[in-house]
Amino acid sequence: MKPTAAVVFATAVLGATAIAAEIPLADRKSGYEYMGRETRAMQDDDTANPGMLWVLDGEALWNRKEGAAAKSCADCHGDARASMKGVAARYPAFSTARGRPVDLEQRINICRAEQQQSTPLPFESKELLALSAYVGQQSRGMPIEIADDERTKPFLQAGRELFTQRQGQLNLSCAQCHDDNWGQKLAGAVIPQGHPTGYPLYRLEWQSLGCATACSECAPCHIPPALPNMSISNSI
Repeated sequence: MKPTAAVVFATAVLGATAIAAEIPLADRKSGYEYMGRETRAMQDDDTANPGMLWVLDGEALWNRKEGAAAKSCADCHGDARASMKGVAARYPAFSTARGRPVDLEQRINICRAEQQQSTPLPFESKELLALSAYVGQQSRGMPIEIADDERTKPFLQAGRELFTQRQGQLNLSCAQCHDDNWGQKLAGAVIPQGHPTGYPLYRLEWQSLGCATACSECAPCHIPPALPNMSISNSI
């Protein structure tokens, strides 16, 4: 039986890499750079990017009154094009009330529960993805600016340790692929750097929108090839 591409690649990585090295700032690239011409054209054109269908749904949800309070997002925040500009670029953000960072989807559900007095939306649900995409679009092109202070430092360090920790059937870390071997090919697909800054995004493989936690196939025990992503926010 012939070894799979994933096993061959893992063997090469394990043999060549002991400790993954962080990518220098000057060498960091968006996954957009690895897309083919046709995929780039689809992402660049809002009328052709299928992810924009979720953005339109998100706009409708933004203005729809919900819950016992009969309030919409717009009732508190007004026009998202102004009030939400730059917001998604700052998430995950530290929540003093919860003593930990929350991501954008969690913040939306906090607002639903506390302000609209409505039931939180299930994660990966069409409605939550749509609202996240709509809010994220308002920060399109803006740099990610996560707070790096005493409150967030322990969580950032924990994330760094998880990113570089070997695990799974193949005993690989995220960093060994996305930091040490970006730009190489696995089963014909280019390995991107680990910058999931455009989520939620439309993935051609999924034929749907999804958030970063939906990328379970990147777990070291699987490592199948990735197909091009259609980013909504285009943040870098």
